Amino acid sequence: MYRIFLVEDDPIIAERVQQHLMSWGWQVRAAADFSRVMEEFAAFDPQLVLLDISLPVYNGYHWCGEIRKVSRVPVIFLSSASDNMNIVMAMHMGGDDFIPKPFDLNVLTAKVQALLRRTYEFSREQPELTLGGGVLRPGEGVFVKGDMRLELTRNELRILEMLLENRGRIVSRDALMERLWSTDSFVDENTLSVNVNRLRKKLETAGLLDAIRTRKGEGYIIETP
Repeated sequence: MYRIFLVEDDPIIAERVQQHLMSWGWQVRAAADFSRVMEEFAAFDPQLVLLDISLPVYNGYHWCGEIRKVSRVPVIFLSSASDNMNIVMAMHMGGDDFIPKPFDLNVLTAKVQALLRRTYEFSREQPELTLGGGVLRPGEGVFVKGDMRLELTRNELRILEMLLENRGRIVSRDALMERLWSTDSFVDENTLSVNVNRLRKKLETAGLLDAIRTRKGEGYIIETP
């Protein structure tokens, strides 16, 4: 039974979402004290987080940042602030998906199912992929080079994995977006760019400069061994 942590300050929405997801057999806990979200998160140890942006005390961006300091658990943002700026910010802070309010509970369920499946059911042992003297370990979600261990978000992992699987070949932006967000309609060019640029910066800290190259109008490619 998957555990889902719901951080939503509207009691009506919180109750509806909680009851609906529980009817699917998941264990769902709603945050009770919005000043102690991380304490409740640690105590419940969820496998997925549903997170509103506008919250008392600190907003959802803050809490997503705090979660990312200690966990790679998938995070889905739920918010009526669904303009492009907020969507890009949500992805930049480490979110895995964004569902605008108002939303259909069946759509929410489908997205939760898809993300849980991609995260846990497909996490069987996978071969290691190498880059510039380092190793990508998909099962652990990390890139290791020497004593350096880079923790990757789920999106960063999928981008690097796909590019390494197609080393020497250009991977189109559409193909990357399909792999990352095949069920999502909100994704735009900026969202993918945020994830690629964040991944590039992490690789640069391991001395891998320009490992991911842009082919204007075509996509991205990794050419280095």
